[in-house]
Amino acid sequence: VFVPCSAILSSYLLGERLNLLGKLGCMLSLVGSTVMVIHAPEDEEVTTLDEMLSKLKEPGFLTYAAILLAVCFLLIFYLAPRYGRTNILIYLTICSVIGAFSVSSVKGLGIAIKGFFAGQPVLQHPLTWILVITLVASITTQINYLNKSLDIFNTSLVFPIYYVLFTTIVITTSIILFKEWVTMTVVDIIGTVCGFLTIILGVFLLHAFKDMDISLENLPQVFQNEQQAPVTRDDKNILIEVDNSSIAPEDKPKVFMIYT
Repeated sequence: VFVPCSAILSSYLLGERLNLLGKLGCMLSLVGSTVMVIHAPEDEEVTTLDEMLSKLKEPGFLTYAAILLAVCFLLIFYLAPRYGRTNILIYLTICSVIGAFSVSSVKGLGIAIKGFFAGQPVLQHPLTWILVITLVASITTQINYLNKSLDIFNTSLVFPIYYVLFTTIVITTSIILFKEWVTMTVVDIIGTVCGFLTIILGVFLLHAFKDMDISLENLPQVFQNEQQAPVTRDDKNILIEVDNSSIAPEDKPKVFMIYT
């Protein structure tokens, strides 16, 4: 519901317009995210900080986290200063990649809070404070780059694209961290892939056609203008008559030019 609601609110409250293809992209992104959530497997039950620490120390997740950090540093220090103000995906990708660490930290802190009320010595566990520092740093970075994106780009484009990128990263992180692919059936795998492709199509419609004035009212006119567009003749050896008058003196020869 977040995607269409953000587009509608930004349209009415901020006066920002979202064309027909943008609205279709919002709906496709919402459908794709819903399909991915439906076919995503249930989280593996983790009840203690020691179990959470063992999950975080596994080679698969460490490799995944290292790749995310490398991508994030590349975006922040190289791509953002050069293309951040012209490409909407730069800042939003930073927010989404950092979101993988914030969601993992929230998951671990939730376990720590349950353990605290159960009388476990979670405050003495080093993982608790590592998760707190990671959560504060990731949320601060997300807010910073999300505000930068909102200051530059259309709000009705920012929130839908950020939503689908963030959802994709979070689901991928959860699958890798808790090894959920082991319990996934063929139907769930196909559903997840189809949902992801639908999200890509929705983001493409949002981003590629954002400057076009297309609505239900002027849609027939757009098609009519395309049908009436002049046909360009590509033959370079066509003789083009310069004098287009219907009456030409008989004593004057007609002049032709050859365009090559």
